[in-house]
Amino acid sequence: MIQLNVVALTRLTSAVLSGFIKRSNGVIINILSVVALSPELKTECIAAPRLFVVNLTQSLHNEVEVEVKDNGVLVQAVLPGAVRTQFWDRAKMPVQSLPKEIVMTAEQLVDASLAGLDQGELITIPSLPQ
Repeated sequence: MIQLNVVALTRLTSAVLSGFIKRSNGVIINILSVVALSPELKTECIAAPRLFVVNLTQSLHNEVEVEVKDNGVLVQAVLPGAVRTQFWDRAKMPVQSLPKEIVMTAEQLVDASLAGLDQGELITIPSLPQ
């Protein structure tokens, strides 16, 4: 989890950020999980690296604001709940076992992320229609 959510993400972000700043254009969207904000669920090994991503996103936002005002570089962290993906099958936890009303599709996640980005949200926590 640390290699994926901390090391790889930091390297990838570092690889693109300076080019985005030079061009005054670019978007970094970090998709993680609302679990990052819920260490009480006893998922600390999952939550801690994801919380790093939230903090990295906030720090990048502040860095970009200071470095170049009105530069067209946007960052966003998206913290969905359960998303219907192959993850659940691979984890041997069928998504069908979760309450249907808390599971979103990948398309709903993308729509929520883009809506949050359009509204200037740094942190987007998508909800599902009830």
